[in-house]
Amino acid sequence: MKFHIQVDVKCGISRLLVANAGDCRAVLCRKGEAIDMSQDHRPSYASERKRVEELGGFIDDGYLNGVLSVTRALGDWDLKLSRGNPSPLIAEPDVRQIVLTEDDEFLIIACDGIWDVMSSQQAISLVRRGLRRHDDPGQCARDLVMEALRLNTFDNLTVIIVCFTSLDHREASPTPQRRLKCCSLSAEALCSLRNLLDGGVNQ
Repeated sequence: MKFHIQVDVKCGISRLLVANAGDCRAVLCRKGEAIDMSQDHRPSYASERKRVEELGGFIDDGYLNGVLSVTRALGDWDLKLSRGNPSPLIAEPDVRQIVLTEDDEFLIIACDGIWDVMSSQQAISLVRRGLRRHDDPGQCARDLVMEALRLNTFDNLTVIIVCFTSLDHREASPTPQRRLKCCSLSAEALCSLRNLLDGGVNQ
């Protein structure tokens, strides 16, 4: 997972900032609708292909230089050129920001094993149904993984669900209190991940 997630609260306004490099994806649920908060950096996307080819790289059968399925990554140093030289493989993230509203319910962050077999909206709908039943984001993350396995995914499966409000509470009150719940990572692991991402983004 190559994400930096930040929620800033200033002057009563909450902003969600997502920085991504790679083929993981962050999707926001706004009143049941999926809003992509990141772009998958795959060689098949026209903008990434153009950037790669302009820098001397090539796409072969959907792979960067015939070996890598992403066009941006923090690792894979053997495919990066020495400092100061432009490289087809970069670690520079796409950064997207959105002002959170009371209609924003949760955020799904998942690696490509999920998105290879389902759309952003399908994942949002599955998680939203689960939260309405039991309000347990951890269980929803497991359900999302199991659904991807049922659909015969062949890639990595990691899911994090961040809830901004309790659905039951939000429906019962016009001015809900936001809560933040992270699943699938311990506090220590999350801290290590944040330090790793901060270091990688600065390189």
